[in-house]
Amino acid sequence: MRLHRTIHPRTLALAAAPLAAVTLLLAGCGTQSGGDAGGSGTVSPSPTTSRKGCTEAKAELGAADTGHTFCLTTGEVLRISLDGTTSKPWSPVKADGGGLAATNSGIVLQAGDASAAFKAVSPGTAHLTSSRPLCPSDPARISCKGLQEWTVTVVVAKP
Repeated sequence: MRLHRTIHPRTLALAAAPLAAVTLLLAGCGTQSGGDAGGSGTVSPSPTTSRKGCTEAKAELGAADTGHTFCLTTGEVLRISLDGTTSKPWSPVKADGGGLAATNSGIVLQAGDASAAFKAVSPGTAHLTSSRPLCPSDPARISCKGLQEWTVTVVVAKP
């Protein structure tokens, strides 16, 4: 004789609630933006819009500038300083596209930071990118594979 057990749908929903909470918590790990306690302590002034869809570039860009489009004229230099930590380091800033040439960015003094500088050499559009882990790498803790992405578009034009 085989017994058949019926489970009420409400019971299933209650059993699934903790799993859903954990899933949402981990999903939130991948949507974090900005810095952390070891993040950037610099506050940048609000950018001013000039050319259509562009913002005049500041002397130095940081983590808070992600997702923006900045304008440069040939000859100008753009510096990037991303403050990280030893357990959550930024990858080196990469440039794809045209108009920019890497130049001396100085010395990075703190482990986990990323520093770069680019000179606007010709009209074009470049995409600057970097990333870092959202969760510190610690064998004694639960880890995640989430990344904090940093991306900026730079449009170079003649003066």
